[in-house]
Amino acid sequence: MRRRVVVTGIGCVTPVGNSAAELWSSFREAKSGIGKISLFDASKFPTKFAAEVKGMNLADYVPDPETFAPAGRNIRFAVAAGVQAMKDSGINESGLDPARLGVYLGAGEGQQDFPLFMNMIAKAQSSGTLDLENFTRQGLEQLTPEIELEQEPNMPAGHLAQLFNAQGPNLNCLTACAASSQALGEASELIRRGDADAMISGGAHSMIHPFGVTGFNLLTALSTNNDDPSRASRPFDKNRDGFVLGEGAGILILEELEHAKRRGAHIYGELVGYGSSADAYRITDIHPEGRGATACMRMAMRDAKLNPEDIHYINAHGTSTEVNDRVETAAIKGALGEAARKVPISSIKSMSGHLIAAAGAVEAITCLLSIRDGVLPPTINYETPDPDCDLDYVPNTAREKPVRYALSNSFGFGGQNISLIFAAYKG
Repeated sequence: MRRRVVVTGIGCVTPVGNSAAELWSSFREAKSGIGKISLFDASKFPTKFAAEVKGMNLADYVPDPETFAPAGRNIRFAVAAGVQAMKDSGINESGLDPARLGVYLGAGEGQQDFPLFMNMIAKAQSSGTLDLENFTRQGLEQLTPEIELEQEPNMPAGHLAQLFNAQGPNLNCLTACAASSQALGEASELIRRGDADAMISGGAHSMIHPFGVTGFNLLTALSTNNDDPSRASRPFDKNRDGFVLGEGAGILILEELEHAKRRGAHIYGELVGYGSSADAYRITDIHPEGRGATACMRMAMRDAKLNPEDIHYINAHGTSTEVNDRVETAAIKGALGEAARKVPISSIKSMSGHLIAAAGAVEAITCLLSIRDGVLPPTINYETPDPDCDLDYVPNTAREKPVRYALSNSFGFGGQNISLIFAAYKG
């Protein structure tokens, strides 16, 4: 008999709130976390806005925040969200064998040395000289081993393992925008097959820096609606012009059901379905017919032993790019058939922006809160229907609706596709 996996703790740091309660309040009230970039001078960039995390103080979560001085924003976000999730679950007080607690994240790389080098470049330009030999020497003098080490994408997982004495499997995947959803799916498989009793899982990422914004601008993936940033992310709307770059972290505590029951844990829901596929098409483009996205949704439903009619809500990948939203709509129709026209679908990226590697974990938390409260977050800024996007996108206002099964989609550059299904826990 397959071991069942439940969620017993959640935590997050996002542009719309630095806790699950703040996040959920913002989504229910249709609040946007998008505004002018403050982390660097973006005045000369085609896109001058993003969804930044605001007001997060690591001292609120750990007694020695100075330990993380060399760490990037991704690590700080992961630590804050991880502390929240572990406290919420209460699992540290359960006497769990450390060897049975693991970590599996979908976390992106850190970027600590970019501000340092950007400042050096700016000084060299202002003086009218750029001595390459001197520039390289200064860079080597100012970099430290700690700063260089903390850029590795597996460092958030390492820090969480150290914080919570998690001596079990410790892994990180970086499959672009599908990363943290993939981490949740793979972490659940470790528990199912008996390699761990609990996993700290989710993701963290921040690409709001000059190289990140430049890269996505070159890909023509970002919105350039600089006149009205809060209305720039408009998934499924006919006038969408690109996604909004966000940052943050979402951490979930996954636990084997019987272990959770023995310690009397609060259970948010059960992870019952996991599907994974590749488009095997183009690195930067989703397959035009959505074959990979359709396949992974079908796989997740098959894993959960559900029919399309059983799905009560879909948290869409919904990036607000012209191609993604059109193809995801077609893929949902391909996977669910006639049931696609009856299921409500929404994209929280309209409010939070796109958290890249961390997006799926925050969207998983959103699905669990929808199940708990019977409320669907809206897709804000939906004003002009697109004939190619003709499903129910929960426009502009949260909706009350009982949810037993919620499906969450995450699709990444490179053609990676992940679908997860969460269920209300019924014993």
